[in-house]
Amino acid sequence: MVQTSSRTICWRPLWNEGQPGVGLEHLLLSEYVADSVVLAIDEKHGPFRLSYHLQWDDAWRLRLATLAVATGTVRRSLQLQTDGEGRWRSEGRDLVELDGCLDIDIWPTPFTNSFPLCRKPLAVGERREYRMAWVLAPELTVAPQPQAYTRLASTRYLFENLDGSGFRAELEVDELGIVLDYPKLFQRVMLR
Repeated sequence: MVQTSSRTICWRPLWNEGQPGVGLEHLLLSEYVADSVVLAIDEKHGPFRLSYHLQWDDAWRLRLATLAVATGTVRRSLQLQTDGEGRWRSEGRDLVELDGCLDIDIWPTPFTNSFPLCRKPLAVGERREYRMAWVLAPELTVAPQPQAYTRLASTRYLFENLDGSGFRAELEVDELGIVLDYPKLFQRVMLR
């Protein structure tokens, strides 16, 4: 996958069955940097705003993730640093539970699916397993999570969550490896 030039990408959430399509992610993407705001409604916590800022190197190895969540009554923030080799830190302490995680996966955004796809592209038919640093909003918790991707076609991947849930989805991506369609979870809003 090639590095992207500056662009704006938006997705609408489909994952909240009680509020389908309510909310929006607005992502500003430039060379090695992503700034985003996600407005969503969580069935358990209600409406929330997630903002995140990501920085990575020219090999799509994440280096810094800064996240903040706001609900009606709660404000949370999280900053993660990684060396790109699987070691993570937050607030001056090592996060040994994340040892071996090369990529981040933030819920709820489809953008972070791009990291493993762009960092080391797969051949069509190839499958690879990953250990991800899984960040869950609006709680802003982080934990390791096993996942796998299989490249089904030039712009189509099978995503598998290997945590025992059995969750699988076929993702359609653009020429840069950024999700267009994530069935039942996210859909890209085309900008003119």
